Amino acid sequence: MVDPRVSGIGMTSARTRERLVQRLRETGIRNASVLDRIRSVPRHLFVDEALSSRAYEDVSLPIGYGQTISQPWIVARMTEALLEGPPLEKVLEVGTGCGYQTAVIAPLVGKVFSIERIAPLLDRARERLKELDVRNVRFRHGDGAQGWALHGPYDGILVAAAPHAIPEALLAQLAVGGRMVVPVGPEGEQELVRIVRKEDKLERQRLGAVAFVPLIQGSV
Repeated sequence: MVDPRVSGIGMTSARTRERLVQRLRETGIRNASVLDRIRSVPRHLFVDEALSSRAYEDVSLPIGYGQTISQPWIVARMTEALLEGPPLEKVLEVGTGCGYQTAVIAPLVGKVFSIERIAPLLDRARERLKELDVRNVRFRHGDGAQGWALHGPYDGILVAAAPHAIPEALLAQLAVGGRMVVPVGPEGEQELVRIVRKEDKLERQRLGAVAFVPLIQGSV
C-alpha cells in the first residue's frame, strides 16, 4: 500500500509534481532518469510541514540552520551535468543538507558518500532517506571542504555549497576521468562549473550563474 505521506495530496500530489517536471523540461532539462527522480522523490517530506504546499514550486526553501533546499531546477541541472559521461560507481556529495539532492541522485549511481557539517541536518536526512528505502548512501558528519579521502578517488563529486575557490582536497579526490559539479565564487558572483579530470589537466566548463550558501569549513 502506498504511504499517503509519500504520494501526496493537493499541492503535493502527482499532478502538481508533473507540472514541475514539465517546467524543468521547458527550461532545458533533458535527462529522462533525472526528470523521473524529480517526479518520484517526495520533496514535501524534506521541508517543514508549513512549507509543504510550496514544495513543488521551482524555488529554494529554508530548512533551518541558515541552510536551504535547492530549487528543483538546480538539483536537476547539477545531477544531469554530473551524470553526463560513463556510469558513476562512487559519488562524493559535499553538503547533505536535508537529503533531497541525495535522494535524487542515489538510485542513478553505484554508491553515494555524503558529508554534512551540521549534525542535526545530517541526522534528519539519514532518517528521511531510510524512510524512503534509499540504501546506497553512507553518511559522515564533518568538514566537506576536506572531502572523504578514505573512500576516494571518486568518479563524481557534487558540491552543494559555494567555495571561493575549489578546495585542493576535493580536486585530489577526483579520479582520472571523473567529473565534479560545483558552484564557485563569492556571493553575487557565483558560477556553476563542471570539472573533468584528464590524465594531465583539468577541463573546466561553465554552466551559468547560480546562488548558493557559502561552503564553510569545520563542523558543528
